[in-house]
Amino acid sequence: MAPRTRRHPTHTVVLLVRHGQTPSTGTVLPGRAPGLHLADAGLAQAERAAQRIAELEPRPTAIYASPLERTQETAKPIARALGLRVRTERGLVECDFGDWTGKKLALLAKRPEWTQVQRAPSTFRFPKGESFGEMATRTWDAVVDLARRHRGQTIVLVSHADPIKAVLSQAAGAPLDLFQRLVISPCSVSTLVLSDAGPLVLNVNTTTSLKEIALS
Repeated sequence: MAPRTRRHPTHTVVLLVRHGQTPSTGTVLPGRAPGLHLADAGLAQAERAAQRIAELEPRPTAIYASPLERTQETAKPIARALGLRVRTERGLVECDFGDWTGKKLALLAKRPEWTQVQRAPSTFRFPKGESFGEMATRTWDAVVDLARRHRGQTIVLVSHADPIKAVLSQAAGAPLDLFQRLVISPCSVSTLVLSDAGPLVLNVNTTTSLKEIALS
């Protein structure tokens, strides 16, 4: 009888979590400006997300977050519920909005470039900042690298709306110019399976129970 060959893990389950609500969510483009913390509502959202994620089987074995305060604060209760520590991954950080950082969205929407941002984002670079294409490549590379490091496991990555939308678009094979059609709510969870056979999108923008998602 031929000896049995050991089966090596073939995939990684990746939970993409957007940070919770901040005092300026939906009104200001905060970018990478320091000092923006979760609002009370955001802290409550993070606790609920932690409960939903802790119910999963198999449970996540690692959690990473962008270096900004709002993602670190979202990750902490999730890590606590899982008995893990939060590791910082710079590749998950928000897009660098350059001169647009901290500007009110209502004012930005009046700029002539706003149509380009919404309808042809792959062609746009923020003044003195990052392009959407650079953001998408950076974030995708970070997600793929972490998935390879944790092959055969489930991991949690806490990031921001635009990076998560870009990753989901890449995984689904959709052009970057369509990524603005996705909605990623505060503390929502979107799930990918990454393997040598290619990515699969299991769910997008879930804010309710995750127990129905088939992770194995």
